[in-house]
Amino acid sequence: MKRQTRFWIAAALLLAAAGAASAGGVTVKYQEPDKFTDVPFWEQDRDQVLKELTAHFDYLAKQLPANQQLSITVTDIDLAGRVEPRRRTLRDLRILRGGADWPTMELQYTLEQDGKVIASGTDRLSNMMYLDRLNRYAGSDSLRYEKPMVDEWFKKSFGAPTQLSSK
Repeated sequence: MKRQTRFWIAAALLLAAAGAASAGGVTVKYQEPDKFTDVPFWEQDRDQVLKELTAHFDYLAKQLPANQQLSITVTDIDLAGRVEPRRRTLRDLRILRGGADWPTMELQYTLEQDGKVIASGTDRLSNMMYLDRLNRYAGSDSLRYEKPMVDEWFKKSFGAPTQLSSK
C-alpha cells in the first residue's frame, strides 16, 4: 500500500509542477502605498488590501505563457466608495453610492518574454459603472469592484482570457 501511495503523491507533485511551469509569472510592487488616494488608514487593513490585490494579479498572470514575466508597479489606488468614520467603533464604514466614487488605479507595467521587453506602459484603470455592471465576485470580497476593473485591463492589455471567479 505504501508503494501505491508514493506513486500517487509523486504523480500529484508532477502535475503541480507541470501546471506551474506552464504559467507566466508576475512581480507586483506598490510605490508609496501610504500616500495612495484611498486605501484603508490602518496599516494592517491596508496591508490586507495590497496582499489581496497582489494575489489577484498573480492569479491573472498564470494565464500568461510560461516564458513571459509581468512586472507591475502600482502608483495609486482609489477604492470604490468613500470612507465615513464611525463614532462608536474603531472600524470606518465604506459607503458605495455609485456617483463619483468609482474605483481607479494607476500602474506601470513591463511584460518580458525570454528576457526581452515585448510590452510596457502606464495605465489608469477605472470602472465608472461599478455598481451597474454584472459582477461575479462574491459580495464578501473586499475588492469586489476593483477586481473586474483589473480583469478588464489584463484582458485588453495582454489578450489573455480572464476567468471571473470567486477567487
